[in-house]
Amino acid sequence: MLVVISGLPGTGKTAVAAEVARNTEAVHLSIDTVEDALLGAGFPRSWTTGVAAYEAVRAATEQNLALGRIVVVDAVNDSEPARDTWRRASGSAGVPLMFVLLVLDDEVEHRRRLEGRRRNLTNVLEPTWDDVRTRRASFEPWGDVHLRMDARASMQQVANVIVSRLSAPPAI
Repeated sequence: MLVVISGLPGTGKTAVAAEVARNTEAVHLSIDTVEDALLGAGFPRSWTTGVAAYEAVRAATEQNLALGRIVVVDAVNDSEPARDTWRRASGSAGVPLMFVLLVLDDEVEHRRRLEGRRRNLTNVLEPTWDDVRTRRASFEPWGDVHLRMDARASMQQVANVIVSRLSAPPAI
């Protein structure tokens, strides 16, 4: 199973993904962590480096899926080409894919979370509130989101819903 947790920066993707992975003994892979490593290795801050991070995580995802592991990826996934990365990975491995979209429509709370977060990244720059608003305006609509979650709920509540969906028997 491949679980991809998506949403704008500051919606809690990484925290939720880590909690889902802990509760399911899954592998957690984060685009930002890989991009941070690429930048630290001297790659330029560019669209190409961002794509390289997605592709590196896709390759690691496919390796772990081939081992029979559940993989939880966290990434913004604001475009169809980004989402196709995960469709290809699940198709290649022959495993189900679950897209989770975290949304936080309360702009005051979203901004508070964004500006208050502290991450262990040394090379990936934190987006500003204006960056997030610009990204929101260009976020491509989803055609196949499987679970849309209101990120105003606690990280634990959101993670619990996702875990319960993973452990539910398949619909007949």
